[in-house]
Amino acid sequence: MKKLETREDIETLVNAFYDKVIKDETIGFFFNDIAKVDWSQHLPKMYSFWESILFGQMTYKGNPMGVHFPINEMQAMEQKHFDQWLTMWTSTVEENFVGENADLAIYKAENIAKLMAFKMDLARRL
Repeated sequence: MKKLETREDIETLVNAFYDKVIKDETIGFFFNDIAKVDWSQHLPKMYSFWESILFGQMTYKGNPMGVHFPINEMQAMEQKHFDQWLTMWTSTVEENFVGENADLAIYKAENIAKLMAFKMDLARRL
């Protein structure tokens, strides 16, 4: 197994992950039907997002939390959705990479999932 070390590795990881997501019954509809994601724009943003998180390369410009609030208003993004996202991310990392950065990618995703689930739930209560 390969270590997660380069932007190209991140692209491999993100592409493999979203290949699963778009087919997934639990969360795929958020991307396909609600957000109607333009993958040619979304994937490069996700490459930069994870490159910033894992390698400290500040290539990502955006507000990931802010992008999710309007979707959450159209369709509740619940704990089960973030659990599925995290399960899929973790399995994709583990299928493709080993090492410190692979572990970090899972750890960071766990924190992201917890925070996003909390914030989306809070937004629905306000």
